[in-house]
Parts: sequence; C-alpha cells; structure tokens
Amino acid sequence: MAGGGAVSNIRVGVVGAGAIAQIAHLPVLRKLKGVQVVGICDNDWPKARALAERFETGAAYDDIEDLLELAKVDAVVICTPNHLHEAHAVSALAAGAHVLVERPLALTAAGAARVLKAAERYKRSLLVAMNSRFRSDVQAVQGFLKGGELGPLSTIRCGWQVFRQAHHTLGWRSRRAESGGGVMMDLGLPMLDLALWIAGTPAVERVSGYLDRAPGTKQVDEIAAAHLFCEGGLSIFCDVSWRHVGEGERTWLDVQGATGSASISPLRVFKELHGTPVDVTPTGAVGRENPFTASYRSEWAYFLAAIRGEVVVEAPEDQLQLGRLLEAIYKSADEQRDVKL
Repeated sequence: MAGGGAVSNIRVGVVGAGAIAQIAHLPVLRKLKGVQVVGICDNDWPKARALAERFETGAAYDDIEDLLELAKVDAVVICTPNHLHEAHAVSALAAGAHVLVERPLALTAAGAARVLKAAERYKRSLLVAMNSRFRSDVQAVQGFLKGGELGPLSTIRCGWQVFRQAHHTLGWRSRRAESGGGVMMDLGLPMLDLALWIAGTPAVERVSGYLDRAPGTKQVDEIAAAHLFCEGGLSIFCDVSWRHVGEGERTWLDVQGATGSASISPLRVFKELHGTPVDVTPTGAVGRENPFTASYRSEWAYFLAAIRGEVVVEAPEDQLQLGRLLEAIYKSADEQRDVKL
C-alpha cells in the first residue's frame, strides 16, 4: 500500500502508555531524526502525563479521538491491550493517520479483515509490529533461504519461554476477553509469524494444538504448543511458556533444509559442502546494539520510509492467515483433534 505522499517532519502519537511504549517505542522515537512525538494517550491520564513529561513529548490525552483531532498526527503507534487494537487502528486510519499497531492486529481474523479494509479505504500505511522480522540475525537467515543455499525447507522449530512468578502480574493478559488468549497469543503468535514469514508464507493445511491453562481457571493458557503442517511437506513446531523455570528467558528458531541448517540466538548457519557440514555463519551479521532495541529501531525506520513514500508497504494480508491459524490452534486444543484450514 502506498505511503500517501512525502512528509518531512513526521508527527507521531502514542496510544497506550504501558510497558511496550515505555521500553521499546518511546526510547527509539526520541532518537530518530525528523520525528516528533506530539502526544501520548492512555485512559489513565496521570500515567500518560507522567510519561509525556519523562520523555519530553507533547500533550497527554485520555481519549484517542482527542489525540487524533487535536495533536494533528501523521502517524500513531497503538500499544493498548489486545482487544482495543482493532477499534483504535480503524479510528486512526479514518482520521487520516498511518498506523503501526502492536500485535495482534485484532482478536479475530474477521477483525483483522476490517482493519485491512479501513487501511485500503483511507489509503494509509498499516504495519503490524512483528519486530523480530527486523532482527539482523533473522534477516541473515532469511538471506540464505531466499538464495536457496540451504535447499528446500523441511522443518522449523521455534519457541519462546519466560518465567512469570505470579498470575496477577499478567494483568489484562490473564483475561481472555481482553487478551484473546494466553501465552499462545502473547508469545506463540510472533514466533509463528516469524516462522511462516521466514519460510515464505506457505499455506498451512492443518494444525494440532495443545494448551495448559492456569490451575483453577479456564481463562488463558500458560503453556502451549502448536504443530503446523504446511503445503509442500514443511513442518513447523512452536513451544511457548509463561512458566519456564531455568537460567533465564529462552527464544529460538531453528530451520532445517535439505542442504543446510540455521538458527538464531545465537546465529549459526551450516551448509553441506563436498559431503561435509561447514560453518558458514556470517561474521558481523549481529551488531553490538541490543537485538530488541535494534529490531524496533529498524522497524520504525521502515515504517517512516513508507510514510515518506520512499518504500511501499504491502497490506499485511498475512495477518489474516495468522488470525485464522490462532483460531484453529485454540479449536484443536479445545476439541483435542487436528483442525484443517
């Protein structure tokens, strides 16, 4: 989708004053040239005001409509709880703003379709914040795959495991109506997106899902796994947990091809040469900057280039498949059977 014309000094509004705005978006935005954060919006106005003062940005608002009307934004980043993403994205697009929205795009595939339709109608760029796509190690692996250097893919194994000591620390994520799901929605969604994206977005034919919900509640899953069976025989397995007990947080993605393999965290690439596995890991592919911060900086650079008309951002139609996929995983787990897509 076209960016909608060149903009020099881009006025950005931040919707939602929670953790992801504080640790990811605002620290990156304050260092970008040609960008001005002109407002922060949160239904907790004192929180929005405190954050605006901390980052020396524009005014604070407690209603997105006030932000859109009064701050004269060119773009917004939506960092609100999951159930608000769809409504906030549609409102911003209708007001003429380009939209970067934290994952998921919406709670359902039908909701994602409505946001995509709004972006098309109002001719504005829409980007879902799948920041792991912008990691330098991920892009290095994708380069090998695009070049066919690892041969046809057979399997992808990925996962994300963290330790959260108390259920109450999850906040809105522990409430299904607001989160749309538990750890599979929170950590599984971005890992599955990454696996499908790096594989070239193959069609998923059927899924098998497993969910372990919190003791005493059927609200959300705290441990989950999904097995995807894709066209061409590709197998993708994802394992996520909020109850990982270990040395620390774990994130991984391993790809296996006919003539090579690759992984991230840390980056390793092997190819079969003359009948022998050879380490062909590129040197310098991972910079000194924290991968988390670097991914958000690269994501914002890409999004801003789209707003300025320097690159064309395709409508994120793949998020429709991802939405249907998550629905199928939860259905599979609830009905204890494979589900065809």
